[in-house]
Amino acid sequence: MQKLIVTSEEDDEEGDGTDMDVKEEDGDSENRAKHIADQAMVGVEAGMLSDSFDDQFQYHHEVQDQVSTPGGGGSGGRKCRPLEEKERTKLRERHRRAITARILAGLRRHGNYNLRVRADINDVIAALAREAGWVVLPDGTTFPSRSQGSRSVGGPSAAATQTSSHQSPQQEPPPSLKGISPGYPTPVEYNSGQMKGLLVPSPSPYDLSAGAHPQTSVMMGDGVDTPRIQPLTAGTVDTINAKQIVDVYPKLSEREFGGSAYVPVYVMLPLGVMNMKCELADPDGLLQQLRALKSAEVDGVKVDCWWGIVEAHAPQEYNWHGYKKLCQIVRQLKLKLQVIMSFHECGGNVGDDVCIPLPHWVAEIGRSNPDIFFTDKEGRRNPECLSWGIDKERVLRGRTAVEVYFDYMRSFRVHFDEFFDEGVISMVEIGLGPCGELRYPSNPVKNGWRYPGIGEFQCYDQYLMRSLRKAAEARGHPFWSRVPDNCGSYNSQPHETGFFCDGGDYDGYHGRFFLNWYSQILVDHGDLVLSLSKLAFEGTCIAAKLPSIHWWYKTASHAAELTAGFYNSCNRDGYAAIVAMLKKHGATLNFCFSDLGVLNQQPMDFADGYVDSDGLFWQVLNAAWDVSIQIVSESVFPCHDRLAYNKILDNVKPLNDPDGRHPLSFTYHRLNSVLMDRYNFLEFQRFVKRMHGEAVVEMQV
Repeated sequence: MQKLIVTSEEDDEEGDGTDMDVKEEDGDSENRAKHIADQAMVGVEAGMLSDSFDDQFQYHHEVQDQVSTPGGGGSGGRKCRPLEEKERTKLRERHRRAITARILAGLRRHGNYNLRVRADINDVIAALAREAGWVVLPDGTTFPSRSQGSRSVGGPSAAATQTSSHQSPQQEPPPSLKGISPGYPTPVEYNSGQMKGLLVPSPSPYDLSAGAHPQTSVMMGDGVDTPRIQPLTAGTVDTINAKQIVDVYPKLSEREFGGSAYVPVYVMLPLGVMNMKCELADPDGLLQQLRALKSAEVDGVKVDCWWGIVEAHAPQEYNWHGYKKLCQIVRQLKLKLQVIMSFHECGGNVGDDVCIPLPHWVAEIGRSNPDIFFTDKEGRRNPECLSWGIDKERVLRGRTAVEVYFDYMRSFRVHFDEFFDEGVISMVEIGLGPCGELRYPSNPVKNGWRYPGIGEFQCYDQYLMRSLRKAAEARGHPFWSRVPDNCGSYNSQPHETGFFCDGGDYDGYHGRFFLNWYSQILVDHGDLVLSLSKLAFEGTCIAAKLPSIHWWYKTASHAAELTAGFYNSCNRDGYAAIVAMLKKHGATLNFCFSDLGVLNQQPMDFADGYVDSDGLFWQVLNAAWDVSIQIVSESVFPCHDRLAYNKILDNVKPLNDPDGRHPLSFTYHRLNSVLMDRYNFLEFQRFVKRMHGEAVVEMQV
């Protein structure tokens, strides 16, 4: 990996050196000798990636001879040699770039790295560093994670490019390098003292702590031949050669889930499964993937029904063609379907790989009346979803926002009546905000937010400000009709603000009034939309999704939760009012499972955010179970390794719950080509069996 870093830094250096070769025909002999020696060192360093060490060594001695006799060869030799050197530099550069291109191609093809399509060498270097347990910030700053301690950097990835005879000692690579899924550990110690809920499960044996990586046999990158991972195109994983999976995973001390409760498993379909014409983007490929999921005994799939696609061009003109075709395929395969009424924009958030804006006619209204969108203190509009201030305002061509949502849901119910009657559609999740979640868009990446920033309050549009003013006047304090002005910015940390710091204004009279109003707007919005969705989908299970705002959970103010609309500071339970509202409408709670030990794709040091994802997870689940509402759960990012699956199983089926409670279903996020690789799919099938309560027999070879 160190050599990759060297080559990336040489790009500009060698280019500059070439220009100097052309221009510098005369001059001082000492300067010329120094320049030639520098070129020789660049050539030697670049040659470390190639196989032709002898040529580079010979060339180095030729240049040293020139250095030792700077005046030799006459003036004509001095004029010719820079041109010869330029050609040699070009050849070395082409050869080096060809080697680099092959290295990058191999890493992209065989390394299972989660890289963007146009990833460059910096992205690959960062992925290798994170895989080795380092923290790489967006600006390139790199340092060992706190869990690393004094661990040396090494492993298969480094060994693949280490050509020098002086190699540093290497440690056993982590399990994520065993041919299944890349990643790096980002552990957060389980802190039971921070739990607000009643049920706190025992620490899982599958927590990805720094010292928890078991010793395993090396499968990739140690100089041994490994079979190429082939994608599944159809059929079942039973066709996999058993010899291909020897020692893929260590012998873990695992819980036995045979005979446990049956938890249905759904798989979220890709965001781009439907194109902007409401047609299946790849019906044949989707059918093959769904058949493979069926062979793994998956219960069903989940899909977004995008408002921006179905009602794109004119009010109340709906195009459901592609979704009806999807329902027919699902019914043909005897699967179940969960649908999401997605009233938000897709694009600009983490994991978004397509762009689906709000309907065009809504965007036209927004150009003339931008206050229909959430607004921050700088006046920036966020067109990701409509402001809750217009829920009862007739600003959408004679309709209120909730009337628009209701008409859309009622149209879906009418057009898909046969699939409801046959039980193909098992649940409808109602989108209540950005990303379909009941929250304010307090941390928009497009406005510059980066983890672990606290975010900003989003209530500066004229409709929400009018509501705040009325609430302040009703309280008898008109001067409270303003948003606190000492709340920092998107990327502030709590201790840097006067509002969120310990003992800050969040706990003062004005702060408590504002946070009560701000969080009540969120509850009222969910209450209003769910009351109409209950009418539209009478007799069908409806659900609402809550986010996992787990950073700064260990601080007194819970700043990130406050800006998102959850008044969950240390002296309050910010989720009790929400689950009571869900109970009122008989709605199911969908809460994301976001344990940090699973999120090995995240390029961040989570310890800096005072994170307690377990504490938040169990607080919300206990709040829901206290009022006896059903819960469904889903993962936040794809996972492909056994440790991650075991951690999910531990949370879905808690060991020490005397009532044996568990989520109604679990959704894997999401279907992609990496999941369909043979090794990954085999492990996923094993995970599904354990979720279903089946005993798993390991293959013996």
